[in-house]
Amino acid sequence: MGIYEELVARGLIAQVTNEEEIRKMVNEGKAVFYIGFDPTADSLHVGHFMALCLMKRLQMAGNKPIALLGGGTGMIGDPSGRTDMRKMLTVDDINHNIECFKKQMSRFIDFSDGKALLVNNAEWLLDLNYVDFLREVGAHFSVNRMLTAECYKQRMEKGLTFLEFNYMIMQSYDFLELFKRYGCNMQFGGDDQWSNMLGGTELIRRKLGKDAHAMTITLLLNSEGKKMGKTQSGAVWLDPEKTSPYEFYQYWRNVADADVLKCIRMLTFLPLEEIDEMDSWEGSQLNKAKEILAYELTKLVHGEEEAAKADEAAKALFAAGGKSDNVPTTTYPAAELDEGKDILSLMVETKLAASRSEARRLVQQGGVSVNDVKVTAIDRVFTTADLDSDGVLLIKKGKKGFHQVKAE
Repeated sequence: MGIYEELVARGLIAQVTNEEEIRKMVNEGKAVFYIGFDPTADSLHVGHFMALCLMKRLQMAGNKPIALLGGGTGMIGDPSGRTDMRKMLTVDDINHNIECFKKQMSRFIDFSDGKALLVNNAEWLLDLNYVDFLREVGAHFSVNRMLTAECYKQRMEKGLTFLEFNYMIMQSYDFLELFKRYGCNMQFGGDDQWSNMLGGTELIRRKLGKDAHAMTITLLLNSEGKKMGKTQSGAVWLDPEKTSPYEFYQYWRNVADADVLKCIRMLTFLPLEEIDEMDSWEGSQLNKAKEILAYELTKLVHGEEEAAKADEAAKALFAAGGKSDNVPTTTYPAAELDEGKDILSLMVETKLAASRSEARRLVQQGGVSVNDVKVTAIDRVFTTADLDSDGVLLIKKGKKGFHQVKAE
């Protein structure tokens, strides 16, 4: 089985411009392909995770990845899938975020000896002459056709700014520049990027008279059709300081039964034969599948040691309700805890809830316990006198969140 056939079998491919040609190129290791990452935050998140895994799979098959960092496009903001305009970032913010991205990407992609490239589109976008750009590039784009693109539809409902309208042209120009500079012959991206990607292949054909190709990745949706990778508290980040390895593990450990095998197939590097054997699993076997999923993905992002710690902590808590050194922990000065912390404050400060209103709802619904005693009063206050014999307050949010509080 070639790498293209494996991608199909894993359910990763959504749309392609020329299947026969793309299959031949990637199976023979002749694809020089890029995926773009706009630095909108100081960490990559689960939404980027599938793209990074795809780059890793294709590189392992002999193809050459280009990770394109959007130092230029990040100044504009991609309107795809948005109902509102993205926050405008400063140049300093963008450069800081790019440095964070570089460190995280090296866990997935081998940049040594020219096996992959890390490129910033600020190199060519920030010094463009606007009039020259309109004459050389803008003339090749039909406004009527652009307005029908999927990437603009949601923004059209609330008002699409001219700033955002330029995004498709800039992304298309990226592909042209990468084609000329590095021989980049393919672009990959999420399925919501299809219109932008076709713009790039068309621009290369019009300007250079040559063929380039595009392939979109299936969006990671749950069984309800919603994008995965978000919790009530926000995005699931790849940075351990923003989402701890344990919290990352727990996110995947708690996916729905209907989604676990799809996630294993699309995101892990387990052999397809092994995954096919899981197709008949049901009941308690699906819990085992979730543990496999959580462990494999945590290992990919945070390493085997952190994955083992998270797995051990989860099993200790689920099996016996015990404590574990690997559970996320917040330590307060003893004097501060002596004065008392109400349960809503503890929930927010330990990130088990995004706000006091969310914490209040969880308590009122009976979903919060401390040291295995259900908390029913939203004004319940805890002090050092409530610490157990191990010196811990173990706060549980249902079965989907745990956090220890200690005093120093």
